[in-house]
Amino acid sequence: MDLPFLLKFLNNLAANNNKAWMDANRADYHRARATFTALVQELLHGLQRFDPDLQGITPSDSMFRINKNDRFQQSDEPYKNRMGAGMGRGGRHSPWAGYFIAVEANGQTWVGAGKWRPEPASLARIRQEIHYNGAEFHELRQAPKMQQHFPDGFEGERLQRPPKGYDKNDPDIEWLKLKDFFVSQSFTDAELLAPDFVPRVLASFQAAQPLVQFLNRALEGE
Repeated sequence: MDLPFLLKFLNNLAANNNKAWMDANRADYHRARATFTALVQELLHGLQRFDPDLQGITPSDSMFRINKNDRFQQSDEPYKNRMGAGMGRGGRHSPWAGYFIAVEANGQTWVGAGKWRPEPASLARIRQEIHYNGAEFHELRQAPKMQQHFPDGFEGERLQRPPKGYDKNDPDIEWLKLKDFFVSQSFTDAELLAPDFVPRVLASFQAAQPLVQFLNRALEGE
């Protein structure tokens, strides 16, 4: 995999984020995307060894488009400055919890796992699962490997008040207020280019697998 070229392309794209530049550098884009595809394939191959839910998932199922979605655009730039993939049951846009990677130049690469901003019905199921199985939830989030790979814990927003149906004195109320159940880890450019990058990412994903399984069990409504 030519990861140095991928980073170089993304760095140049960030400095020239417009259609004219992309059209003039289309061959480089395809070369960079081929490199990212190979990276995602290698990660999927490793993931499928320990998470059976990913059997049969391919890079094309997982990779996000580089074009920005007009509904969410906050600038005039037509392209994302990163290449990303969501590796989970059903692919990148599935409702299930899964594993994610975004490669971006200048130390902005990250990997993550879990469920970001679930729909209200899904969020209600996750909260119910935590309420019913709090001990299991705390055991998995406090596991040594989770603490090692994701020391910052859960990211995202939380409610100011208890969610409807839960008592403010519930011992798990601060966790029940969460809107996102997602952990992530950042990598510098040097770490991305190091020979052990893929094994490190897979170790992080494996550490997060119990969280992904817990969330998906909740989302299944079992």
